[in-house]
Amino acid sequence: MTVTALLVSHDGARWLPAVLAGLIGQTLPVDRVAAVDTTSRDDSVDLVRDALDRAGLDASHAVVEVVPGSTSYPAAVRHGLALAAALPTPAGGVDDEWIWLLHDDSNPAPTALAELLAAADAHPDADVLGPKLREWPSLRRLLEVGLTITGTGRRETGLERGEYDQGQHDAVREVLAVNTAGMLVRRRVLESLGGLDEELPIFGNDIDFGWRAALAGHRTLVVPQAVVFHAEAAHRGTRRTPLTGRHTHYQERRAALFTSLANVSSRGLAWQYVRLLVGSLLRVVGFLAVRSVGEALDELAAVLSVHGRPGQVRAARRERAARRRGDPARVRRLLAPAWLPYRHGLDFVTDLASAATNQAADVAERRRIARAAEAGQPGLVTRPERRAAAAAGEDDEDAYLTDTGLVARFFTNPVAVVLVLFGVLALLAGREAFGSITGGALSPVPATAGDWWGLHASTWHPLGTGTDVPAPAYVLAFALAATVLLGHTGAVVSGLMLLAVPVAAWGAWRLLKVVGRLVDPLGLPRWLVVWGALAYALVPVTSGAWAEGRFGTVAVAALLPWAAHAALGFVDPDRDRRWRAAWRTALLLALSAAFVPGVWLFAVLATAVVLGSAAVIAPRLLRERDSWGPPVVAVVATPVLLAPWLVPLLTTGSASGLLLEAGRLTVDQVTFGGLLTGRLNDLGAPWWLGVVLGLLAVVALVPRRTRVPVVICWLVALAAAVVSGVLSHVTLDLPAVSTRPSLGLFVVILQGTSIVAVVLGADAYLRRLADHHPWWQRGLATALALVAAAVPVGGLGWWLTTPDNAMTQEAEQTVPVYMQQSSLTGQEHGVLVLDGSVDDGITYRIRRDDGTTVGEDEILTLADEDADLTSEVRALVSTPTPAVVAALGARGVEYVVLSSPADGRVSALLDATAGLEQASAEDRTTRAWRVDRPLDPAAVDGDGSWWRTALLVLQGIVIVLVLVLAAPTVRQRRERGSDV
Repeated sequence: MTVTALLVSHDGARWLPAVLAGLIGQTLPVDRVAAVDTTSRDDSVDLVRDALDRAGLDASHAVVEVVPGSTSYPAAVRHGLALAAALPTPAGGVDDEWIWLLHDDSNPAPTALAELLAAADAHPDADVLGPKLREWPSLRRLLEVGLTITGTGRRETGLERGEYDQGQHDAVREVLAVNTAGMLVRRRVLESLGGLDEELPIFGNDIDFGWRAALAGHRTLVVPQAVVFHAEAAHRGTRRTPLTGRHTHYQERRAALFTSLANVSSRGLAWQYVRLLVGSLLRVVGFLAVRSVGEALDELAAVLSVHGRPGQVRAARRERAARRRGDPARVRRLLAPAWLPYRHGLDFVTDLASAATNQAADVAERRRIARAAEAGQPGLVTRPERRAAAAAGEDDEDAYLTDTGLVARFFTNPVAVVLVLFGVLALLAGREAFGSITGGALSPVPATAGDWWGLHASTWHPLGTGTDVPAPAYVLAFALAATVLLGHTGAVVSGLMLLAVPVAAWGAWRLLKVVGRLVDPLGLPRWLVVWGALAYALVPVTSGAWAEGRFGTVAVAALLPWAAHAALGFVDPDRDRRWRAAWRTALLLALSAAFVPGVWLFAVLATAVVLGSAAVIAPRLLRERDSWGPPVVAVVATPVLLAPWLVPLLTTGSASGLLLEAGRLTVDQVTFGGLLTGRLNDLGAPWWLGVVLGLLAVVALVPRRTRVPVVICWLVALAAAVVSGVLSHVTLDLPAVSTRPSLGLFVVILQGTSIVAVVLGADAYLRRLADHHPWWQRGLATALALVAAAVPVGGLGWWLTTPDNAMTQEAEQTVPVYMQQSSLTGQEHGVLVLDGSVDDGITYRIRRDDGTTVGEDEILTLADEDADLTSEVRALVSTPTPAVVAALGARGVEYVVLSSPADGRVSALLDATAGLEQASAEDRTTRAWRVDRPLDPAAVDGDGSWWRTALLVLQGIVIVLVLVLAAPTVRQRRERGSDV
């Protein structure tokens, strides 16, 4: 048996001394050495020659040759085989020669070769053997213990990320492939398979060779007892070669695609071809989503290189088919399981979601570290270290995350139990939101998600007599959600009403934790954070917004803490994170403004006040674009994201919609006392709950330690109160009614700032008690705690026991079912509904299609009155004539309904009018007639607008761009290796 070591090097001087020492120091030495250098720019060649000379390997046992730098690894191996063949034949002959492939960054353990040869003796049917690879220089982490490949072309090792070697993978077993760093292969097998494929110049040739060997009937074993330490210099980007340049990912992905298509069975080729093409395009989108533009371009270039040249794949498949001798079933068992790519996809999504939710959570910690670094403070203690030092206090909300069972961790953490219990009780209290809900500000939902998509995309809406008032901005969000939910429109509204409270609690929890660390380096006590999160989460309920179906206020209450949490990133010491915070804030601000446009107006005001104050207090900040730029970008990007709604709203004279909120227009009952106690209407919780919160916010001003942040909360609340006070004296003269602007947003802001103030003040008071504890202070703290607990406990208890609200399971039916079915057949089959009497006044509306649904209320509220139709209705109920009836037909009105209780004088006139035929109604007090005149199918048709289409396209592009800019960077960074 003869062993020839074949070493290929390129600019490997930093690793070669250890590698050559490992090669020469083998307990079972090699017989010959063939070294090939691809024109290194360092001392690699001299190092190799000197080491071999010192080892006593003369020209009869070792050869070193330099080849051009563009030589691929397969070509270098082939050249090394030729060099070895030219060496004198060893005493043992070359009938059973083994080739030991080594890289210049792979250092074999002293017993590596002996263990490989021992396994070869124990398994004489094995033709390819490979060692266990450990990370170099860590020496402990596992890199590979055999290789395979997934259906998506991913290199699969079967190891967890960062897994340490504890002997858990030390069984000799058959695998698809082993790495060429340390591969021991019979020379006759290597040559019979044509060597390594030169279509794979540097990456992927190990899996391809192993796959070809398996198809040819050869057996590959991994021998974990043999260990090789590998620096992975080319993969990690530590070393660049003419073959990789700056595009390592391109070479790796191209190798994966080519290997998969060249070796897959003929039966699975078509599916694999399409799967890899579509999967690669999705990967491009994924890389762009995490702002890895370079990897995205490399991915696209790789798929075009392989799929764009099918001739190369066909040639490779013909070559492999000629050598195929093995059992296909045995080869399939060596491939990765079919489900593995989906697990990797789930892991990626989980990592992305985790990074997205946590990327702003450590703003306070980074600011503290940055300040300490500027001050030159040595020995800075990080927050985890502080927590470990304070473990005796048992105040760490993460202390339960020990290596115990999930159930045990849950039940031993009271915070988790309370939060989960709150979520369950909130769902129980909101049980009326299950199923289809209407009433108050909630209209029925449309039949399909396509109705919302059409409403969002249309310039002209066939509602009433037709209007070009734009659909509300939230319709896009509802359409996307309904599409994800497979068209279940009712689930969108129900999900919003049910999940708003838990989502608000989660957002408030995260916000208060960061605010607490900004104010107090030790952070807030967890029970204070729990109290604040639960108290805020119930604001949309206790205010009466939930019971009245005001889903705009409910949605904003859930989104505001998340938007505020994102805005805290403006003070991050890292420049890149500040700009990412700007785009995250813009997205959340736009989503909030889609439900309540006043959010954006208030954000503009707040930004102007903050920047104006900064210009006076710290004018230096305004000279730094990275300081003032992020908040400005956040408020400027918001109207761009809402352009298809905002621009038409202004051009159609419907700017009053900026001061309203989503949903059917409701009667605004907010008073000064309701504003202070957080009550929008009579459907809210008892007023004393709001009084308690207000008093606690006043008491929060007492502790001097947190007085400044508490005063800031009061200033924000004062600004909201002033703006709401001004708006309460504004009257919006809408086409159909006069009303005040919506004040639900300001109730949420006032309650939210009060809760933050109470939490900060309580933190200061508790810190003071930790220093000295007079009995009267402990008694006062206990009393205040009990009073504060009444806010969330009383609110939740009230919600659980209150039976009445404005939402009902079924909407009141005024129009008979057969008329509803007729209206679904075309826009010209409208129903004119008359309400009221001659004495009290008569109002009218036209019902078309499936009636007024969610998203259409706001359009009809802002649509201009049709003066001609009003005159025709006035004539219809006073002096009806056949001409008036004919005009109704021309407007696409098929039926006229006089709702209960029908005015007898009006019904008598309509009974006697030519062209109106009596029709059946829902009950005796309701009257109906059919219009016996031609109906105009184009009665409510309108023209489209090219510029609105352009705005929709712009919106789509900007949303994708902002999502990419806001997303966290989640990618496998190529770590720099260290010299050894």
